Amino acid sequence: MIVQKDFLAKLKDFGLNSYESKLWVALLSRGVSTAGELSDISNVPRSRAYDVLESLEKKGFIVVKIGKPIKYLAVHPNEVVERVKKRISDEASQKSKILENLKESDILKELDTLHSSGIKMVDPTDKSASFRGREKVYDHLNFLFKSSKKSIHLMTTKDGLDRKSEVLMKPLKKAASRGVDIKIFAPTNANKKVVNSLSQFAKIKSTKDVSRFCVIDNKSLVLLMTDDQKTHPSYDSAVWVEAPHFVNYFTTLFEREWKNS
Repeated sequence: MIVQKDFLAKLKDFGLNSYESKLWVALLSRGVSTAGELSDISNVPRSRAYDVLESLEKKGFIVVKIGKPIKYLAVHPNEVVERVKKRISDEASQKSKILENLKESDILKELDTLHSSGIKMVDPTDKSASFRGREKVYDHLNFLFKSSKKSIHLMTTKDGLDRKSEVLMKPLKKAASRGVDIKIFAPTNANKKVVNSLSQFAKIKSTKDVSRFCVIDNKSLVLLMTDDQKTHPSYDSAVWVEAPHFVNYFTTLFEREWKNS
């Protein structure tokens, strides 16, 4: 049986490895077959065929037909999709519960202690990183917002404001509820609906500036390096620093603009 490699590669979305993909496709083409027959037409070694077929059965892709010799039946692809969805959902739910329980565990407390003691030995110039991809930038902003204690000062573009209101609204709201002072510079042409929504817990002023940066607690700076109008989200990039003099410069820049606007 000849099956194109790119077709088999797409079956990775089902959570299958190479041998599993080959045997499943072979069985789909036959409907019912023995391990030996499937091994021959799929080019999967016989020494591996039984183990791989057992794995496919556990995953819900095939069923075993009782009798001698043992034969295998293919499950309809539509049913397989539903089974895969359920399995992924169950696994995610289980992992989420495990991680939730870890929050109160002694293991996390020990890890936190290790991190706290280790971070004290880090030179301030080492506390920096670069991020490529808008999703990674927002993940780090989300972390910084969650750990903020005093202030979040944000300057962004019109599209940036729309995106952040959608992706970072929850951590911003929680920060405000903790008493964190949130100030946002919104472009003069910003979406009024978004501005009104953010205004419920943040101070917002208009600006013609198109800079993209955020200062958290006058300690951390996230500076976006690209023009979001001309850059694909995958290539959007930023730097994060905690160098005091560098952060203070942007803090002063923001506060001066805020006072004069």
